This record gives sequence, structure tokens and C-alpha cells, in this order.
Amino acid sequence: MDLQSIGESAGVVWNLLATDNKKMEYQELKEASGLNDKELSAAMGWLAREGKLQISNEKVGRKQVMYIELA
Repeated sequence: MDLQSIGESAGVVWNLLATDNKKMEYQELKEASGLNDKELSAAMGWLAREGKLQISNEKVGRKQVMYIELA
């Protein structure tokens, strides 16, 4: 993994979330993007560092869910 591939992964995540200003669960975003955990985490870090990502944890029933959306 290099900066080029991280930037490309960040673009994939950005485009998915920008569609109708979506809020997606981590696993949903992983499946939709086709990225593995390492790639998705790096992309999220890139976007979060730029202030373009908002991450929240919410309790849904008994489950703790991480939601990701554009800031």
C-alpha cells in the first residue's frame, strides 16, 4: 500500500458517501467499496485527517454500530 493507492481508496469512499449524502455502517461501506479492512481504514484516516469524514458510534439494539458520513 502506498500513498497513491490510499488516495484512490479515499476517492472510492468519498464517491460512495457523496451519493445522496449517505450515512453508511462500516460493514456496508466495506462491501460497497470492495476494499479490505486495511484499505478502508487507510482511506477513512485520509478523509478524516482532511476533515471530510464524520465517524459516530451508535447503539442499535444490543449492537454497537460505527457509522461513517461526510462532514
